[in-house]
Amino acid sequence: MLLPRLIASDLDGTLLRNDGTLSPRTLRALRTAQDAGAEIVIVTARPPRFVDRLAEAAGLLGTAVCSNGALVYDIATRTVLSSRLLPLATARRVATALAAAVPEVGFALESGDQVRYEPAYRLRMSEDAGAELPVPSLADLWLTEAPVTKLLAWSDRLDADTLLAAARQGAGDEVQLTHSGGRGLLEISAPGVTKAGTLEVLCAARGIDADEVIAFGDMPNDLTVLTWAGTGYAMANAHPAVLAAVPTHTAGNEEDGVALVIERLFAGQGRPAPAVHHEAGAPGEAAAV
Repeated sequence: MLLPRLIASDLDGTLLRNDGTLSPRTLRALRTAQDAGAEIVIVTARPPRFVDRLAEAAGLLGTAVCSNGALVYDIATRTVLSSRLLPLATARRVATALAAAVPEVGFALESGDQVRYEPAYRLRMSEDAGAELPVPSLADLWLTEAPVTKLLAWSDRLDADTLLAAARQGAGDEVQLTHSGGRGLLEISAPGVTKAGTLEVLCAARGIDADEVIAFGDMPNDLTVLTWAGTGYAMANAHPAVLAAVPTHTAGNEEDGVALVIERLFAGQGRPAPAVHHEAGAPGEAAAV
């Protein structure tokens, strides 16, 4: 196996520890890979503002695929290079259908810069305190002129998997539905927008094939990347569906599973890292977005 030309990694529950930090070991491993010529691309559900804070704390540079593939973001210049937005009218239609199927569900609109939320959306992210903007009613939510990268739907009584199943019945093929482990949180993007779809376009522009990419992830929104890349690694703490679908596993995010693979891969002069295999149905620890 040749050394990868590109390493694609999710953040929460994957590259980051549970406290939201990058361990010194992981930082060293990433720099080792970069020094050997590999490009590091962050592939996350998170918006650019979160990536900015992480970059400031850890010194990350390069490119990030944000908002589950809706945005390609240059970390150094803080510039959105491309976007695939969700039409507001589509978001409203899907929200109406989902509200009919799931009473008391709340909605918010993510723009990349801020989150607008209506009263029934009571989920708060401490790290987003300065970017959350309440509106008086659900009707007011649709009056925004800001771009929409994601429609967020939240329920305080349903888990994310149950909410996803309900949305699939009501929303059909009009949007892309997924979740990244947030309690009762569903993420809704424009049709066809996935992490893998955006990463594939980015790689094609660089002349990089899928078999030259290794990827890491832990949640259902990572599955497209993990199955598209030449080698996808599911974290030991991954969602059960991810562990079942992805045959190659590594240690958990608290054990620096990404670093473990990179260290062995690059230190072995191109030999593939030994995988840590777990039972497909082993329970995983849900991570935030």
